[in-house]
Amino acid sequence: MKVKENVAYLKGLAEGLEIAKEGKNGKVIDKMIETLDHFANAINRLQDENEELREYIEGVDSDLADMYEDMEELEENIDDIYDELEDMEEDIEDLYECDCDCDDEDDDDYGYIEMECPYCGELVEIDEDELYDDDLDIVCPYCEEVILSSEDFDDECEDGCCSCEGCCGEDEE
Repeated sequence: MKVKENVAYLKGLAEGLEIAKEGKNGKVIDKMIETLDHFANAINRLQDENEELREYIEGVDSDLADMYEDMEELEENIDDIYDELEDMEEDIEDLYECDCDCDDEDDDDYGYIEMECPYCGELVEIDEDELYDDDLDIVCPYCEEVILSSEDFDDECEDGCCSCEGCCGEDEE
């Protein structure tokens, strides 16, 4: 039973019994009923606020439960992505893995030669195919000087000495 309804009943009872508000007992009873009415209003407000808070807390609790589920799903997705990355790394390693019995450290298998730059002294790796290209100058990547020029190979002797200074019996043109 609600407090407000009980106070309204007491008011109606006091009026029905014709309790005078002017008498000693009437004034006390009237003040008591008025005070009970204030209490009843306050209790109703507290009940309404309590219900609003309960609904709010239930909403927050529901949102937190949803967030927790989302976090679990996100963690699973992150684990899946991490697993996929590991698989991709293994696939990349497999791509670069050599199945032959050759020595992986042997640079000769890759067609490169090392040459010391006469200008800066750094070791330069040169693709062997570039050495045979008569139209290509080979430039040091460190000092950017031409270390092998295509002009050096233009006057090549028959014996392959690369610069004819009379060593093979031909005169320089």
